[in-house]
Amino acid sequence: MIVQIIICYLVMINVVAFITYGIDKLKAKKQKWRISEATLLLLATAGGSIGAWLGVKIWHPKTLHKKFRYGIPLIILAQIALSIYLFSDTIQAYIHP
Repeated sequence: MIVQIIICYLVMINVVAFITYGIDKLKAKKQKWRISEATLLLLATAGGSIGAWLGVKIWHPKTLHKKFRYGIPLIILAQIALSIYLFSDTIQAYIHP
């Protein structure tokens, strides 16, 4: 049950991150008030790192900023490492039933 909740959360936060990065790019094109870098990075840190990375690759907002070019991939790696650590027992159960 908890795994399904986590998966639903991760799907939702990644969709929100992807859309938010697109909105930021649209606002940039229209020269309107943009979404703060802190908000964009917070979405990535809160579990939306894949959606944020896809948003950067597709929408190209802030691609010159090192925070986004290197920060988001580092967040993804940290989240993968944390997931492996937290779910190592579950992973082992699938590998060695």
